[in-house]
Amino acid sequence: IMQANAAETVQCFGKKKNSIAVAHVKRGKGLLKVNGNPIEQIMPETLRLKIFEPVALVGTDKFKDLDVRIRVRGGGSTSQVYAIRQAIAKGVVAFYQKFVDEQSKREIKDVLAGFDRSLLVADPRRCEPKKFGGRGARARFQKSYR
Repeated sequence: IMQANAAETVQCFGKKKNSIAVAHVKRGKGLLKVNGNPIEQIMPETLRLKIFEPVALVGTDKFKDLDVRIRVRGGGSTSQVYAIRQAIAKGVVAFYQKFVDEQSKREIKDVLAGFDRSLLVADPRRCEPKKFGGRGARARFQKSYR
């Protein structure tokens, strides 16, 4: 007989531009850590509030028995924050689907999607590559006839 609670963990990722955040969600005592540091230490206040959005929407009561550990790499600070919040949201939904019940998962999903769809669905926009004949992707060098 296997121990069920030992393996109750889900792994979810969030992406934004070049940032990738991987969230490990398991039963615990309400830890939220990003790259090993508490989430409260993320520095610009406005970006920290962005990370707390999925927690606030779902409700802290659903997070108090979950540990969320996040690894994030690539991209800039803002896109990392967006990747983190997406990883948290997707991780909680996946955890509730796998280990709790379908109805509470659906409630969580509806709340998150109703607030901001990018919490659950990745943004497909990417940087367009530069082409020749100009200084950017679309801008061309000025044309002169003389």
